[in-house]
Amino acid sequence: MDRRQVLAYRIAEHGLHRTARDVADLAVVRAGLQDSMRDTALLALVARLDGEVSLVDDPRLVLAWTLRGAPHFHLGLAEVTRALVPLDDADALARMLWQRKELAATGQGAAEVVFTAAAALRKVVTKPMTKGAVSTAVTQALPPSFSRWCRGCNATHIQEQLMRVAAPHAGVRLVAGASPATLAPLEGRGRMRRTPDPAAATKVVEDYLRLNGPASPGEAAEFVGTAKAVVDRTWPADLAEVEVAGRRKYLPPDRLEALENPPEPDVVRLLPPLDPFIQARDKALLVPDPARRKEVWKMLGNPGVLLADGDIAGTWRTKGSGAKLTFTVTAFDPLRPAVREDAEAEAARVAAARGFEKHAVTWVG
Repeated sequence: MDRRQVLAYRIAEHGLHRTARDVADLAVVRAGLQDSMRDTALLALVARLDGEVSLVDDPRLVLAWTLRGAPHFHLGLAEVTRALVPLDDADALARMLWQRKELAATGQGAAEVVFTAAAALRKVVTKPMTKGAVSTAVTQALPPSFSRWCRGCNATHIQEQLMRVAAPHAGVRLVAGASPATLAPLEGRGRMRRTPDPAAATKVVEDYLRLNGPASPGEAAEFVGTAKAVVDRTWPADLAEVEVAGRRKYLPPDRLEALENPPEPDVVRLLPPLDPFIQARDKALLVPDPARRKEVWKMLGNPGVLLADGDIAGTWRTKGSGAKLTFTVTAFDPLRPAVREDAEAEAARVAAARGFEKHAVTWVG
């Protein structure tokens, strides 16, 4: 399969043709839709659904720290929480990502540390509380080795990633739309589950392969937020093998026909930073040029991307002033007038979704 065919398949799987009529019909929501401070989830839905979109007011959606410890909207948390139960200490340690050394320094088994933190969170969060208040109370209830001095907060508090990894096991969610970040107990939360569920973990990997396949075990592991060796143990059976750009990759067999015959990717969309489409881990496939990859994925402050003619065609940023939102769209290559016209229509949708009465588009390139 060549690169453009793979991208055409993904554009369709991600719902970017706007054929879905409801949030629950979107595969990106069923797999978990990442949110951020910059309206990531809202704008991801704007790119995929017609009409008014609301996340905060939809009772079907639950916001929680889940995959990679990042905030995601889910259609219920039970299945994803089962998938996040560490298979063993190696899995629990891998899920700490950048704070693995800190977790290892506790001198305790990584899975036990996670569940100890989850038990403390469960006792503390019995009503909506700000993240700061929860952190203070949980830190006092846990051994000192679970915490660190934070220069930014000028305080000692529980390791950030540990709190995020532990929260779903504690039955703790995030309050959508709240500022500052607010935690609350999950309604009807049952007993804390400690037993791994390999089938649920396999389902998360399979969801990734359906959306962002064909893909490799290493790419799936990076998306899930664990080690490749862990994903190897929960790798779905009977996958179809596909060669993409000389590399062996995999896809659920029931998606082969869709991959072989994707609809024409004739859509123009403004995708927000951290949109599910650019969460695929094979960045070199999404953006082959290294210089352009650096423009799309930065250390801090990623832009949104312009999707046009079946490819990532540029980046975009916004600046709000009063009732007006100004877009700066940087094209990688010259664009057809029709693409620019469609992109400006998408900018109007984005501005309206974010509550701005007016907008303007400045083109670069």
